[in-house]
Amino acid sequence: MESETKSDIIDATNRVLCEHGYAGLTMKKIADESSMTTAAIHYHFDTKEELLNAFLDDLIERFKAELAFEATDPRERLTAFLDAVFTPSNPDVDGFPVAIMELKSLAPFQELFRERFLDLDDMMREVVADIVVDGIDEGHFDEADPEEVARLVTTTINGTHVRQVALGEPLDETRHVLENTLALHLGWQPGSEVVA
Repeated sequence: MESETKSDIIDATNRVLCEHGYAGLTMKKIADESSMTTAAIHYHFDTKEELLNAFLDDLIERFKAELAFEATDPRERLTAFLDAVFTPSNPDVDGFPVAIMELKSLAPFQELFRERFLDLDDMMREVVADIVVDGIDEGHFDEADPEEVARLVTTTINGTHVRQVALGEPLDETRHVLENTLALHLGWQPGSEVVA
């Protein structure tokens, strides 16, 4: 029951962040959104920062779950990784990218948030580098520096997020550009794992 309550609080936090941003995020608004009292929320989270750290932990865990690929072919894993990044797992949460951007903007000032985003970045780089190493080893990808490719991919993803939130650019446009860039670096083409 306690983990369910925490999950409800985190979900309510997401909704409030999406609607009001960080500046408008209060325990009262979270309580109203979750139909709990502020006292109940404070029982689980002493401060707003503690709650937001749990929110970011939840985000990272959900993303890790999406990256638990069943496929072993590195080409399929690369496609699945791009799907996880560029196809929102919960399209009903339209404001989610805005909520994350709000928290990223605090990272220079909040060490705790910076650490969470560094964890997320490190995890994504590791996943991409492992895919590239396996693809090269199996002869599916051209020789390339896996760490450089991983940095390119994660930097593009971060830029994509900014362009989506700030400029309203559709995710599929940047995905297409990234796929073309990966084709140049790796000789990989989306769908190349499909055998007729």
